Amino acid sequence: MKRVLAIILGGGAGTRLYPLTKMRAKPAVPLAGKYRLIDIPISNCINSNINKMYVMTQFNSASLNRHLSQTFNLSNSFGGGFVEVLAAQQTPDSPSWFEGTADAVRKYQWLFQEWDVDEYLILSGDQLYRMDYSLFIEHHRLTGADLTVAALPVDPKQAEAFGLMRTDEQGSIKEFREKPKGDALREMVVDTSRFGLSKESAEARPHLASMGIYVFSRDTLFDLLDNHPSYKDFGKELIPEALKRGDNLQSYVFDDYWEDIGTIGAFYEANLALTQQPQPPFSFYDEKFPIYTRPRYLPPSKLVDAQITNSIVGEGSILKSCSINHCVLGVRSRVESDVVLQDTLVMGADFFESSDERALLRERGGIPVGVGAGTTVKRAILDKNTRIGSNVTIVNKDNVEEGDRSDQGFYIRNGIVVVQKNATIQDGTII
Repeated sequence: MKRVLAIILGGGAGTRLYPLTKMRAKPAVPLAGKYRLIDIPISNCINSNINKMYVMTQFNSASLNRHLSQTFNLSNSFGGGFVEVLAAQQTPDSPSWFEGTADAVRKYQWLFQEWDVDEYLILSGDQLYRMDYSLFIEHHRLTGADLTVAALPVDPKQAEAFGLMRTDEQGSIKEFREKPKGDALREMVVDTSRFGLSKESAEARPHLASMGIYVFSRDTLFDLLDNHPSYKDFGKELIPEALKRGDNLQSYVFDDYWEDIGTIGAFYEANLALTQQPQPPFSFYDEKFPIYTRPRYLPPSKLVDAQITNSIVGEGSILKSCSINHCVLGVRSRVESDVVLQDTLVMGADFFESSDERALLRERGGIPVGVGAGTTVKRAILDKNTRIGSNVTIVNKDNVEEGDRSDQGFYIRNGIVVVQKNATIQDGTII
């Protein structure tokens, strides 16, 4: 794996995850109480013995830069290597920002070419999964591939949202279509049982979807980028071009948990799924394949007569006489007495407020960070550092599916109330 360089694509502006991406890049969005999305591909790389990583971003990258610099000093902590951010920049040779996945790599290919490596591993910064990339790369090498695409077996309904591959019995890609529908979708059916799925599972999931994860051999990547300067995207343009010109394209079937966290609904469901009992679909508890994040050295959480069921609570939290069911609470969460939280993500806070500071705030008519006494919150996301007053009700009482109430500090996305970062909701408010 010393001969592999990983390139993690930070994605676009993250409009489908807005307002969580209002002040941060998509890979910097908090996850599971204490992690960030970018921790997933970086941890997968570290656990796969790949320690040369570039993270490419262009939107709201300050918090992402800060998180990476505070977390992944590989030269000290992980036996050498680096994680470095490459932000979009305008130069005389390249006056525009990143215009797609392939375009982003092309704009920095002068840097990538300086490395004496054999393969380039292209990853996404906004997916939740656990994969040993060394097995992926070994498969690429054993098949003599020019390009290998990670493939996820999916059902016909899911398949419409992906780029699909039609392969032969050995997994060699014969056709690639972007988001086909109708007859075109039916033509992309593959017997997925040949890749280890049971007969029942293969019948239910007869399509191979591209996960947006690729291994390129060195010459193949740069040849495609150089010869097709107008092509901006891997899935829509470069992969079909590689097929057309006769390159050896292989699939690598990954039959395990994988979630593309591209929308508020997907983000919300993926987080709450972590609380499932007895076994969540994805777990951060794996001694052999851990997910790394920033060490914060916070005190343990303090629960004062609190009733908590099927929930995750980040460290440094203080929960008073409250009821919390099916929730994920981030680090430094504060929940006061007589609060009811149901099916809710509370992202916590970046700082502590002392008891004296909180009392003084109240005296001056302000609202402390956290959830105030007597408040009820159901099916919502409370972003970091939110100040929810006392006797507030956040339940989407009018069953609004999409709404913009930014002047009041919140949005509604997929029927989920999202209180934006640093927002204040006044005492007695009903949403």
